[in-house]
Formats: sequence, C-alpha cells, structure tokens
Amino acid sequence: MDHQEESVNGIIFSPDRKKILLIKRRDVPVWVLPGGGIDLGETPEKAALRECEEETGYSVSLVRKIAEYTPLCKLARFTHFYECQIEAGKATLTGETQGVAFFPLDALPPLPPPYPDWIADACLFQKELIQKKITSVTYGNLIKHFFTHPILVFRFLLARLGLPINDK
Repeated sequence: MDHQEESVNGIIFSPDRKKILLIKRRDVPVWVLPGGGIDLGETPEKAALRECEEETGYSVSLVRKIAEYTPLCKLARFTHFYECQIEAGKATLTGETQGVAFFPLDALPPLPPPYPDWIADACLFQKELIQKKITSVTYGNLIKHFFTHPILVFRFLLARLGLPINDK
C-alpha cells in the first residue's frame, strides 16, 4: 500500500490516564485526535511523531501501536493508531489547529466518527494490536451528518479534496 493512501493518529493521555489531548482543527472546526497523512518516504511511526508535534506543539514519543484501521470507502484512509506521551514542549496553536486542550475521558466534546471508537479502543489498554474496519465512516453516515451538520460536512469534503478552508 502506498503510504500516501495511509494516515496516522495519536492519542496522548494525561499522566493519571483520566484525560486525553485533543486538537480543534481549522479546516473542519471539530475536536479530534492529532494526526494526518504520511509523507513520501516516511514511516508511520515518524509520521505520528511529526503530526503530533505539528498539531499540538508537544514533542512526543511512541508508547505503543494500538491499532490498524481499514477503510470501507474513500472517505477514510488506512490508519495507524498510536499511544504517545509528551516529552517536551507546550500546547501551541498552529496553521492547522485553533485549539489544543486536555479533556476528561468522561466529559469529551462532541467528536466526529471514527474518533469515539478509536478512543474506546485505546482505553482497552490491551497488548495485542487491534485490526478492524472503520465502520463509522461511510457514505450513508456522511449523508446523515449532512442533514445535521451541513457546513461541517461540506468543509470535510473540501478538505478531503485538498481544498481546506483554514479559519484564523
């Protein structure tokens, strides 16, 4: 598989493991886990470290690979999912983020699919690699979300086409 068709996401727990770090995207203004595409010639591990730092301001290390997720349609990409821990830095807003904050696991903001599923997988703290399909990102769910959040869906589609709208 071409790495350009793959992505990475990282989850960063607070030291007491009761909170997680989320970013609020600029192109689609929703809270999500940090992550993004894998650059040409880059390993998934290096991409996870780079994406976390680019989107949060924190330099991180990898704790474990939690999962590999396979898409059901072209709305999602094959995704490598890692648990990371903060090594240095401070929360920093970037051209890609308009928010960086820790949220209690029992009081998360509204999250788009598939993030709730991925957070639940990370909270299992199992040692074996999880391998499963991304069942919550489908054309049917996109249409359902269009009726409740049309602007967010439109912005998501533009971002998927490489035409992001980045709010200041």
